Parts: sequence; structure tokens; C-alpha cells
Amino acid sequence: MDYDFIIIGSGFGGAASAMRLSEKGYNVLVLEKGRRLTEKNFPKTNWNLKRWLWLPAIGFRGLFKLTFFRHVTVLSGVGVGGGSLVYANTLPIPPDTFFNSGSWSGLADWKKELMPFYREARRMMGTAPNPKMTRGDHILKEIAAEQGRPEAFRPTDVAVCFARAGQTVPDPYFDGQGPPRAGCTFCGGCMLGCRFNAKNTLDKNYLWFAEKYGAEIRPECNVSDVRPLSEDGAAGYRVFFRERKRGKKSLTTRHIIFAGGVLGTLELLLKLKAGSLPNLSPMVGREIRTNSESLLGVTTFDKSIDFSKGVAISSIYHTDEHSHLEPVRYSAGSGFWRIFMAPLVSGRNALVRALAIVGDWLRHPLENTRAYFVRDWAKSTQILLFMQTCDSVLRFVRRGGRLSSTVTSGKAPTAFIPEARELARTFARKAGGKPVALMTESLFGIPTTAHILGGCPIGADARQGVVDKDLKVFGYRNMWVCDGSVISANPGVNPSLTILALTERAMSRIPPAK
Repeated sequence: MDYDFIIIGSGFGGAASAMRLSEKGYNVLVLEKGRRLTEKNFPKTNWNLKRWLWLPAIGFRGLFKLTFFRHVTVLSGVGVGGGSLVYANTLPIPPDTFFNSGSWSGLADWKKELMPFYREARRMMGTAPNPKMTRGDHILKEIAAEQGRPEAFRPTDVAVCFARAGQTVPDPYFDGQGPPRAGCTFCGGCMLGCRFNAKNTLDKNYLWFAEKYGAEIRPECNVSDVRPLSEDGAAGYRVFFRERKRGKKSLTTRHIIFAGGVLGTLELLLKLKAGSLPNLSPMVGREIRTNSESLLGVTTFDKSIDFSKGVAISSIYHTDEHSHLEPVRYSAGSGFWRIFMAPLVSGRNALVRALAIVGDWLRHPLENTRAYFVRDWAKSTQILLFMQTCDSVLRFVRRGGRLSSTVTSGKAPTAFIPEARELARTFARKAGGKPVALMTESLFGIPTTAHILGGCPIGADARQGVVDKDLKVFGYRNMWVCDGSVISANPGVNPSLTILALTERAMSRIPPAK
């Protein structure tokens, strides 16, 4: 065999798997379709589309991917480190309801079992409270107080180094065994890739130690097939992939871990179920969830306000036990999203909403013109991320070689959440600005999510899930899934810490190499 383990993907699940397995003495290879990026590769603004976007067909090999489906628009990360390169650094533990709902309910005392692994994942990621409050945070704090919930507002816990701003220091997290770090400059550029070595991305911790323990990471390798060497995979697997600069290759491995994120893993597994891995559960692609998000914005006309300063998400307001609101930002000059913005409207169908958008422009031409053509959109616009634990379930299928979404139960995810819209209007009044929304949300009602989850749910057997409670795949031996696709209920918060905790738990059950 060429390797003991081949891991497909280097995001939160892939990185944690790679470190823990190489630490135990296994020969590990990580295959990542994106590039290995450093501070020198990251764009200064999101107008630098070639460095920011992942559109390899036209030569854009950045770190951020936009994927459009009928029922949802998905934002995700690409590159060595996966979603950690572009996420907003927040690492919350979900509410108790998460651990007692969905297909995994009753298979374990999940909160009790995962809590030690949550703590370890937070330690590895260097989690700390955000120390800097900005204008947007103060406005959100005012809203919480006015709604009688001042205790429900707090700074976020984030994976960021808060040494002296811009000053490089020896590794502060792992007794000097990790890479040197630098203090956050609060530039707001976390989601573009941190150019100042302050964001605790996976290449600074899990992947750093994986390579130190002997793991090999090969970037720009796109896996096309995984074939078992025996009917049930007991003899291992042959993995076929295309390396960008070296062409088609294949390697053998005793064990295989799928960790390409929901979109990457499901696209591959649905293809394999129709070909090389027919014994995969029929649940592949089912139980797809989001965090029931609504992404809104407020563009202020007050030139003294600068919403671009701070970490990407600096505070959180729990509006009730099921919902919360977070202020989000990009760095100054990063105004790409302005071209997708429209007035905040609602209506029963796209035609009614289109007329409402036109009507808003006709009634408020000056206000809309000022909001759309504001000089620096990132400085003048506070993005507002509203999330809920309420459920809506989709299914991903493969049609014409591509993933497609369908509704399987209940209502589809919606962009029209009344509470979120009222909070945006309240925020706008306090900031002296105009509430706006993405055109895909205002016109088409299609919500946007950075937290696509599910598709390989945890279940008691292959009729209820794709993997068991230890993330082992039903129907095959020596095969795991370790990414957001195994999350089997709606956490209502950023899922990164939960992916790490589930993976840490699964890897802890694998004995050391002999």
C-alpha cells in the first residue's frame, strides 16, 4: 500500500484527521483541490477577483467559492486549510437543542461526549474573546438593551491572535512548537484571507503539526474515483485523481476519509454511489440543512462611521433561545458585494418583489443612489447575519454531472425572516442608513448560507444515515466521512467547532499504528 490513510480535503475535518492520525504513527496523505496559499497570495480587496474567487475554468484560483442552487446560494472556502481561510473566525458551542434532535438523537449523550473535544478544538484553534468593540457592536448592544435583553449581547469568541497589533511573536499557543504569529490589526479582512498572520487558520495549527508528524499534503489534486480493492473495502482502496501540473494519477490506501466539505464530499459520493461504491447508503445527499440564515446589510450615510474596522464577526446578540444576530464586515475597499445589493423588500412572488424594488427606487431615488454609489461600500456597510435553529430540509442529487437541490420535507429555506428584517430596519435607523439585501434574496427569495450542512447524516443504520456515531461509513470498511456533511441537526451557529469536535472524537477511537 502507498499510504495507511488518504484524506480527501484539508478543511476542519480533514485537518484534524490528518494531525491525529499522523500523530499516532500512520502514513497519511491529504489531497486538496485548492492551492496552498500564504499571506502573499491573499487579495487586499474582493475586487481582486482572480485572487479571491475559485473559478478554475477561467483561471481564477482563489480561496472563495460561490455555488448557486435552486433553493440556496452557498459560500465556501477552497485551498489548503479549506473553510478556515475564509470563515469569520467564530467558534461557538451550539445550544442544547442541537444535541437532542435530528437523525443522531439518542445514539449517544452527544453534549457530554463532545464537550472534552470542543475544549480541545478551542485550544488547538487558539480561541479568545474579541477585545475590540466597534460602532456596529455598540449599535447592536443598544438594540439588545432596548429589547430588554442586555445580558444576551456579548463579544464573540474567535480564533485570532491578539498580541500587540502587527507585531510578530514566537508561537504563543503550543509552547513554541508552532509557527510565529502576529497580533491582529483589526482591519476587517479575515474573510479575504488574513494578510497579517493573525488569523488562526488550520495551516497554523492542525495542518502544521500534521506535516510535522510526517503527513504529506498535496494541493491542486482533484479526486475523481475511489475503488475498493475488495467488495467491502477491507483490502483497501485505489484513489484516482488529477494533479494540476502532473496529470492523472492513482494511489492505494488501507483507509479512506472523505473530508471535502458538504459540496465536495457529496458531489464525489453521489458519483461513486452510481459507480464504484454502490453499497453506500441511499441517504447520501439527504438531510441537507442550513443555519436558517438571512444575510442583510445597512449602508450608512454618516461619513464619520467606519464599519470595516474589527474582526470579521465581533459580537453576537441572542434575540431569543432559537435566534441570534451578528455584525459582519469586510476590509476597506472590499465593495464587490455592492453589485448584488437591492432595497429590502418582500412579497408573495418574484414579480411582486420586482415591482416593490422599482417602487422603492421611484419613491427614494436619492437615498438609493447614495446607498448604491457610496464611495467605500465596506466602510459604509454593516452586514448583518441572522441565524436560527429552525429546521428546513433539502436533498442534493446529481443531474448532468452537477449537484442540484430539491425539497424533501417541509418548506424550503427562505430569505424572508420577519424578525431579521425588523432588526435590520432598527439598525438602519440608529446608523442613519438604508437597509439592503442581496438581489438573490430580495428578488428570488433564495437565501444565502456559509453553513451548508448534512448529506451524510449520522444514523443507527444505513436506512437512517450514511455514517455511524463514529463517522464510519455504512456498507464499507475502513471508510469515514469527517466534515460538515455529517452534522445531523441544525446547530444555529457556525459549525466549524462542531466539525472539529466530531472529528476529534472519531479519531480518538482509532488505535495507534502498530
